Amino acid sequence: MIGEADSSPDGRVKEAVSRGSTRRDVLKAAVGAAALAALPIGPADAERATAHVEAALERQRQGVAYRPRWFQPDEWRQINIIVDLIIPRDERSGSATEAGVPQYMDFFCAEYGNSYAWMRDALRWFDGFSYTTFGRSFLKVTNAERRRLFDQVAWPAKAVPSVRDGVAFFNRLRDFTASGFFSSQAGVKDLGYIGNVALPAWNGCPSAARKHLGVDG
Repeated sequence: MIGEADSSPDGRVKEAVSRGSTRRDVLKAAVGAAALAALPIGPADAERATAHVEAALERQRQGVAYRPRWFQPDEWRQINIIVDLIIPRDERSGSATEAGVPQYMDFFCAEYGNSYAWMRDALRWFDGFSYTTFGRSFLKVTNAERRRLFDQVAWPAKAVPSVRDGVAFFNRLRDFTASGFFSSQAGVKDLGYIGNVALPAWNGCPSAARKHLGVDG
């Protein structure tokens, strides 16, 4: 799925998703787009959500399946598919579901339902779009067909008027997915952020650099 070039940061995210790029490509593009700023999530909320996800993933490792508080069973299956299409597993690290992105979304939808009412509308819209396009629900089409659906809404300038709502829904789903991934341990590790840690002893500016600056006596 190839999209028309777009040099804007937001366009780079859409291009990365639309062309089936690696998860790493999507992350790099999302950083440039400041995807987190697009969501009504404060630092305290993000910290609570991260703790919720980490606890859920730990219970999952112990064999305890996560029970969504907000998503219905079919919605839960659908959102798991969607986030892994946006951020799939690659050779560097895991996928959105492995990072607990669906649990992150479930936390916010359950805690702040009024702010996330659009989520259910988005899932229903894509289910209807799949029926209209392929005669089958979103859960029953292939990933290649799902990407074809996304390709029609990932490019606002190319989207036809009839899928205008889908464009808005896709943007919000993509940003929510990026927010959840960046808030996870896997996402932070993937970006190479090491935090406030002690570095090896520094022996001063190298001689070659001092000479280049004209300060080497």
